[in-house]
Amino acid sequence: MTRPNRIEIVEVGPRDGLQNETEHLSPAERIDLIEKLALAGLKQIEAGSFVSPRWVPQMAGSDVILESLRDRDDLRLPVLVPNMQGYENARAAGVREIAVFAAATESFSQKNINCSIDDSLQRFEAVCRQALADNVRIRGYISCVLGCPYEGEVDPANVVRISRDLLQLGCSEISLGDTIGVGTPDKARALIEACATEVGIDRISAHFHDTYGQALANILACIEAGVTTVDTAIGGLGGCPYAKGSAGNVATEDVVYMLNGMNIDCGVDLPALLDITESLCERLKHPPASRVARALLTKRA
Repeated sequence: MTRPNRIEIVEVGPRDGLQNETEHLSPAERIDLIEKLALAGLKQIEAGSFVSPRWVPQMAGSDVILESLRDRDDLRLPVLVPNMQGYENARAAGVREIAVFAAATESFSQKNINCSIDDSLQRFEAVCRQALADNVRIRGYISCVLGCPYEGEVDPANVVRISRDLLQLGCSEISLGDTIGVGTPDKARALIEACATEVGIDRISAHFHDTYGQALANILACIEAGVTTVDTAIGGLGGCPYAKGSAGNVATEDVVYMLNGMNIDCGVDLPALLDITESLCERLKHPPASRVARALLTKRA
């Protein structure tokens, strides 16, 4: 078994994490958070979402964030776009990378974006075509890859097909999301290997929620299968309004601690992350979900 020498971390806290919080951070606070995460060594950071603020008020002002960070050529700052209007707004704000999304089951697709899987992919066809013409990078997300709150077990063949479809739309990377956190290592590895046959292991990112405490074990299984990119969220922020009881994303601190212990470089300063987590969770008025943050912050005190 050969493990990679380096893992790239995609920090999703400022978008996927904060959009589920009851406390809303202002654009200025979110800019400050992104800049602090960058100083800690994170170079791929979800910056926001161009979904209507009527539906996701936590992401209002994402255009302000992109405009403020327009000159940060050292960072990848993907933003979620749901349609052509969202793309045009993001493009006007100086976007260099967008994210589009699909679900692995019909039920979740209907609940989440009120359309079928095929319809969602058709909606993104024009968006992706224009993004490619504008030399804007595209990241693809698939949710519920290992389990659905409405349909239960998910057929891996569905995930493989959607991964292939997203690749054909122009996505340079496919993030496979265990939205409800039900996956276990063998299932996670098998899914990764199945998708890799269609899109290539180098295009896959692992995105796990920690509902059942399996996220780190699943990530390790994926790394051992050849994955070199992992999505995480500062403090373990996140959840899903359409998946009752689902926990947040795997915590950035927990993943960095694990990688440090395995002598795998990720370029991230763990003490600096702890400083960010401490102040952010004070602002959000709840403790971090990260076990590493809880342990090390208690030790500091």
